[in-house]
Amino acid sequence: MVSETGEGRFSQWVSIGGKHIIRSDEPEKVGGDDSGGSPYDLLLAGLGSCTSMTLRMYADRKKWPLENVVVTLSHEKSYAEDCVDCKNKSAKIDHIHRNIKIIGDLSDEQRKRLLEIADMCPVHRTLHSDIRVTTQEEVG
Repeated sequence: MVSETGEGRFSQWVSIGGKHIIRSDEPEKVGGDDSGGSPYDLLLAGLGSCTSMTLRMYADRKKWPLENVVVTLSHEKSYAEDCVDCKNKSAKIDHIHRNIKIIGDLSDEQRKRLLEIADMCPVHRTLHSDIRVTTQEEVG
């Protein structure tokens, strides 16, 4: 559940599962107070944590000596001028850069396999699927 904090123009309380509360806001450059992660920061956090968890689950199942996973992400929008399949050539394409640091005494083959497994994380798969968001007013 997400609701305004009443502090600042865009500041939000984000309640996750009724147990965890985090704050979200827009950066100062777009009129926010930067009192929490931006909506895109939260999106990237979801992808990054899912990626790390997926690699951990796979390495543990294989009994591989994975010590740690560090996922660094960034997001940008670029014009689709070079996009052959784009319907609107002046549209912007969202691009997420994901760098994965795999720490542990793993072979080159194991590292390569873990990078392949990263694309199987459920959030990654959701971002690559057709997504439909339905919206309705909650009355009361």
